[in-house]
Amino acid sequence: MNIEDIRAVPITDFLARLGYGPKRQRGDECWYLAPYREELTASFQVNIRKNVWHDFGTGRGGDIFTLAGEFVGSNDFKEQADFITRIYGGLAPERKTVFRPKENGKNNPDERECMTDIRFGPLYNKVLLRYLEGRGICSDVALTNCEEVRYSLHGKQYFAIGFRNRSGGYELRNRFFKRSLSPKDISLTDNGSDICNIFEGFIDYLSWMVLGLGYGDDCLVLNSVALLERSFTVLDRYETINCYLDRDEAGRRTLEALRKRYGNRIEDRSALYKGFKDLNEYLQNRLPQD
Repeated sequence: MNIEDIRAVPITDFLARLGYGPKRQRGDECWYLAPYREELTASFQVNIRKNVWHDFGTGRGGDIFTLAGEFVGSNDFKEQADFITRIYGGLAPERKTVFRPKENGKNNPDERECMTDIRFGPLYNKVLLRYLEGRGICSDVALTNCEEVRYSLHGKQYFAIGFRNRSGGYELRNRFFKRSLSPKDISLTDNGSDICNIFEGFIDYLSWMVLGLGYGDDCLVLNSVALLERSFTVLDRYETINCYLDRDEAGRRTLEALRKRYGNRIEDRSALYKGFKDLNEYLQNRLPQD
């Protein structure tokens, strides 16, 4: 796409590619919830005829290039153009329906949540990146390990950080919820090492990356302690298994089960974050205070 091709892309189509739909339309004006910040009332306007946008919450606006700049946090024209080309040409929706049973385990269709119009793409949303930054996870680590997932639920659109498991499912996180996109499974980073680091959740894994606690080791994320037995066929081959589990009852039970199976191959690394619930809480406590 050349510059004029990019400039001609309808902003409404571009936003749709990113998973955003208008909350209302009046004539040539479409109103959205701002796509790069949190708000409850739609104050982001797109003029279809002029193909320009204006955010009444911040006072900013412009064409599709300046809008891309809001997503990538850059005024660099090339970065903006690359982002538009990548998203407009590559973030196609994967249309499928996913049912997630509720916590009580019942399988009545009336008691299941239906996620539809699921889209996967690079993690560029500034709201999601700010959420991770607040938990001590820098964008360099987030971008290489996570994806952005957009979906519809009960007729409303949502976005979340997605962390892929080995079966193609995802753990989903944002500031307000934790969900899973089936199939549920463990996640494995296999670098061919004879050392494996094990974590309960991917936020702790990302925290480990930020803290620089290992280089070239393999890493396994359970995504739920209930999946521990599923990890055994993977863990059996390692000479050393470093455990970065939560310092709570569930974490202690998981560690005991691992010790029972692997004996002295298990190394409990939780002393590093003694006094904190988990590795991410420890990382957040190390952040400079405002």
